[in-house]
Amino acid sequence: MSRIGKKIIEVPKDVNVSIDGVDIDIEGPKGGLEILVHKDMTVKQENGSIRIERPSDLRLHRSLHGTTRQLIANGIIGVSEGFSKELEIRGIGYQANMQGRYLVLQLGYSHDIYFEPPEGIEITANKTEVTVSGINKQLVGEVAAKIRSFRKPEPYKGKGIRYKNEYVRSKQGKTVGGIDT
Repeated sequence: MSRIGKKIIEVPKDVNVSIDGVDIDIEGPKGGLEILVHKDMTVKQENGSIRIERPSDLRLHRSLHGTTRQLIANGIIGVSEGFSKELEIRGIGYQANMQGRYLVLQLGYSHDIYFEPPEGIEITANKTEVTVSGINKQLVGEVAAKIRSFRKPEPYKGKGIRYKNEYVRSKQGKTVGGIDT
């Protein structure tokens, strides 16, 4: 049996979960999420906790068991606490600012990059640090990855956008000199 799938999800008091077949609605202090579950998975709610059961030991059901449990658990954590990813910008002249709803990135290109975050995502920026936050863990990760993709950290000088505390392995570069005779 799946180690993750058989864990019981505890629902906090300020979160409401309603299960309607394959549709699970989660409401909390930070907002609401709707999660669609595979039709073969059984979601049971009993006195403040949620349990996921699978019908058989088929490979498909085993793989869906832990995934379903984690999607529901992430939804509950998202509406009660929220998720955030922090990015840092390194490089001379590289910076990020907010202009209204847009994130404006100056990353050494001939033009500024204007990035509009999707609905449900909040971005804060101060020159060299960008924080992406929201209630949907997957969407927060996608937006952070998209921002990072505008200028990935390069291994020679370390310039670019990286996750907070991300290790970027640096390379030596070319050596100047010719062939010894």
